[in-house]
Amino acid sequence: MDKSEYKFEPIQKDSLVVELTKRILDYIFSGSIKPGDKLPAERQLSEALGVGRSAIREAIKSLTVLGILEVRQGYGTYLKRADSTLLTQSIEWSLLLGERQTMDLIEARKEIELTLAKLATERWEGLELEELHQIVEKMKDANLTDFIEYDIQFHLKLSDMARNSVLKDILSSIRSLLRTWIKYVIEKAGETAFSYEDHYAIYKAVAERNAEAAVKAMAYHMDDATKRLIEVLQETEQSRKALQQK
Repeated sequence: MDKSEYKFEPIQKDSLVVELTKRILDYIFSGSIKPGDKLPAERQLSEALGVGRSAIREAIKSLTVLGILEVRQGYGTYLKRADSTLLTQSIEWSLLLGERQTMDLIEARKEIELTLAKLATERWEGLELEELHQIVEKMKDANLTDFIEYDIQFHLKLSDMARNSVLKDILSSIRSLLRTWIKYVIEKAGETAFSYEDHYAIYKAVAERNAEAAVKAMAYHMDDATKRLIEVLQETEQSRKALQQK
């Protein structure tokens, strides 16, 4: 899509910087600009969105803090190049911006995981339990990067054992969200022992076919991870505000 084809919708009234930030993200997600491309000048954005140039600068500053944009002095503002897909980036940015829809998705994930834990406990067969155990064992001594992948494997394996194709498809569809969520939680903690213990407790309950204990262990894990994630979001928001005040 040619850059000139994208039509910004003017902001009709004064709004928070986060609203303006969302508008710029809409532009990025539209496909009008690709990683490495230069954004329209502040003056153009100001006219298109119907806001002052100072507000544009604040929004750009916020997106720079998040690592989305790069300001090159004397040259302009550019969309950073990234190895991840735009889908993964959009989920990550939404998390950092505190999008209500993303928080709703996190809430929904908890309910899905509780149901999967219960069904997996009741329905696992053959070598599935040993496969789950192997994942847990790999988590025990894994570095931070590998732990994230084993964490995802654990939850996807539970979805296999639950034998519910609809729930499995839903969990698989939000795999990018899982990776982003787990990454923030683990990196904030700086260690993995607490998460390993959570997963071992779930595994133990599943192995014993104790559905009540499995649901309880999964609920504890989800609540703890959500609490840690919210702390990350709050710290990011505080950093953004501090930068704006400079």
